[in-house]
Amino acid sequence: MAIDKDSIWQNEYKYWLYIDYLFSDKNDSALIVLNELIDKAAVRKSSTDYFSYEYEKVGTLEEMGRYSESLNLADKLLTKAPGNSVQHYLYLWKSLSLFNMGRRAEAIRELAKADSCAFVISEAEKGYYNSFAYALNMFFDFQETGTLRLTRLAQINNSQKEHFFRTQAIQYEAEQSALEIENKRLLLKAKNDRQMAIIIIVILATLLISGVLLWYALNRKRKALEAIEQSETLQKLVDELNASETSTVQNETLRRAMLQQLGIIKMVAETPTEQNREMLRKIYSIANKANGSLVNWENVYEIIDNLYSGFYSRLHKCYEHLLTEKGEQIIVLMMAGFSNKEISVITAQTTATVYVRKSAIRKKLGVPEKEDIVAFLRQEALF
Repeated sequence: MAIDKDSIWQNEYKYWLYIDYLFSDKNDSALIVLNELIDKAAVRKSSTDYFSYEYEKVGTLEEMGRYSESLNLADKLLTKAPGNSVQHYLYLWKSLSLFNMGRRAEAIRELAKADSCAFVISEAEKGYYNSFAYALNMFFDFQETGTLRLTRLAQINNSQKEHFFRTQAIQYEAEQSALEIENKRLLLKAKNDRQMAIIIIVILATLLISGVLLWYALNRKRKALEAIEQSETLQKLVDELNASETSTVQNETLRRAMLQQLGIIKMVAETPTEQNREMLRKIYSIANKANGSLVNWENVYEIIDNLYSGFYSRLHKCYEHLLTEKGEQIIVLMMAGFSNKEISVITAQTTATVYVRKSAIRKKLGVPEKEDIVAFLRQEALF
């Protein structure tokens, strides 16, 4: 009460204090606290609390030996609230007070009224009521016969035992029912989890298949685009060479040699479309017009050396330990003025691969990012 100032709970604390005083045989203190509760209930105009506290006061006055006051208050409550749920207890308190006052006949009549009112209460409540009423009847019988019998107490005990067993049975049934409900819940949860897992697996499988199909389609499209680019580049090379058959420009001579490479013919022949077959016929026609056999890279390197003052030989000598064969091929073609697309066709690589290899060449040779590789090599005095 001192710690919690919440007014809602103050009455509860005070009522517990009253109970503690009562069962500690401090009846005077209990009555003082109970009177405070009654006064507060009157101020709040709470008829329910007021009646409950006054009912408690009936028993407290009885415990204090103030039997007349207890009787008067019980009569007042019976008049004030006839037919209420504690009517049988009020008659019981009256009977006890009259018995303690030596008015046995009146006490027996009041107890009979209490039994009559208790006839309609629940079995559980009746067992609690009988634990008091039967004890009082024992004293009445003892006064009349001078003997003490335990039959009534046995009835109470049997009734309480039966109630206890019935309660246990109800509790067991409730526990079994709870277990069944829990089992059903777990089964349902497992079923839902299984269904959810199946749905997730189906979704993941669908996404995976869709991803694979999409990758396949994109990859096929990319290869088709690359094939078209390569075909267009070859066509451009063929057209340029056909248009400049008599040209003596160094780059044109090298382009003619590049078109005679086995690698290019093989690459075109591997995709035997009508367009590529036509391209092969054009390539062979160029080779025949040039009155020369198909050359390999050694021939190309020789041409590069002849056209560019031994460029390949010096490149190979200086950077043999750093450059791969593909790297050397790309550099000599760049030196001859071939574009990235043309280099990819001649070396049978994708344009993306050519870019990657050029980045690797830059790194190995220490060429700055924005500087041209050929210009850098010129600065390194390869010429």
